[in-house]
Amino acid sequence: MDFALNDEQREFKEKCRTFAREVIRPAARKHDEEESIPWEVIKEARRQGFGGLEGIQRSAGDSEGQMQVITAEEFHWGCAGIALAISGSGLAAAGIAASGTPEQIGRWVPECFGNDDEIKLGAYAVTEPQAGSDVKSLRTTAKRDGDEWILNGTKIFITNGGIADVHVVVATVDPALGTRGQASFVVGKDTPGLSQGKKETKLGIRASHTAEVVLEECRIPAENLLGGEEKLQRKLERARSGQKSRSGADALATFEITRPLVGASALGIAQAAYEWTLEYLDGRSEGGVPLLQTQRIQQTLADVATEIEAARLLVQRAAWMGRNGIPMRGGQGSMSKLKAGDVTMWATTTLMDLVGPDAWNTEYPLEKFFRDAKIYQLFEGTAEIQRMVISRMQAREYAERLQFGAEVAVKAMEPQATKEPVAV
Repeated sequence: MDFALNDEQREFKEKCRTFAREVIRPAARKHDEEESIPWEVIKEARRQGFGGLEGIQRSAGDSEGQMQVITAEEFHWGCAGIALAISGSGLAAAGIAASGTPEQIGRWVPECFGNDDEIKLGAYAVTEPQAGSDVKSLRTTAKRDGDEWILNGTKIFITNGGIADVHVVVATVDPALGTRGQASFVVGKDTPGLSQGKKETKLGIRASHTAEVVLEECRIPAENLLGGEEKLQRKLERARSGQKSRSGADALATFEITRPLVGASALGIAQAAYEWTLEYLDGRSEGGVPLLQTQRIQQTLADVATEIEAARLLVQRAAWMGRNGIPMRGGQGSMSKLKAGDVTMWATTTLMDLVGPDAWNTEYPLEKFFRDAKIYQLFEGTAEIQRMVISRMQAREYAERLQFGAEVAVKAMEPQATKEPVAV
């Protein structure tokens, strides 16, 4: 095992930190206070090869799976809201890549990003008012009408919702089939019936645009069904006949692949809060004793540093497993997100207690780190949901081990074929 980043990864990490320090942080306070979209930062990010097709290609060439988590952590070190504004289009692109035909991928993925001269955005619309983590309860519907599909419903808490050039919408085709009766559709900008609803005012990640997406008799061409009609009909027929999905018990493991990115994002906030606290305490004293030499503060800082490092190792391992096709049947992806989110919330709270009254002073960034931290226990699957996923996957893995052990034991007890003695 080698836990060190290679030369290319270290160089890339430094490039990301430089961009976060010189471009993201100077713009962070303004966009946080105004809740405005950081177009100038997004444009500069794309110019430097971040958050667009170039970044996807770079990540695809990284056999260890670390480039994406490096970007996520370093950019969130700069500002969580701006980092999400830069990377948010990737959710839509990933949805298209996962479900679309080669022709659809070639047509729509570039539309999620645009180019240096014309920035475009993508949005991935799943969550609904009555169905957050419970995706089987989605009520947005899709009905076929000749050469078109008609979408009706409301999505909430959608990154880039309503302003995106490409919306990927998950809708129910056959309610009786639950999640197996759902499909994904591409809705282009300015499609009649598509509109932005309420723009959310948030505690944190305020530079990231979050809003409702409203679909009212929204008609789209039949070819905007991701994967195509034949693939959808085969899926529905299998579900109606009671056949198990081809992904079977590995469905949960598939979702595990995206968790480390969210964990890395959380850790960027925790690392930023930790480094700022060290800088703040350096040079200050208590009763003539430098604060960084007092046992109480040393103990606390040691705990924070240790928890951040432990969470980072979980993130890096899960990212490596996902990139190399190693099934995360024990919930390793969810572990990385759960640990990183909880550590970040705990670390920012603990560091605020350590700093004292200046911690909630808006002249300092610690209060912003604290506000940004909470969302990482909530979105992309709450901490409670992650614990349920981990528990179920661990139980299933344990049952599989028991079954395998029993099969080995039975085979060992079977009579073994013997050879006739050879005459010499």
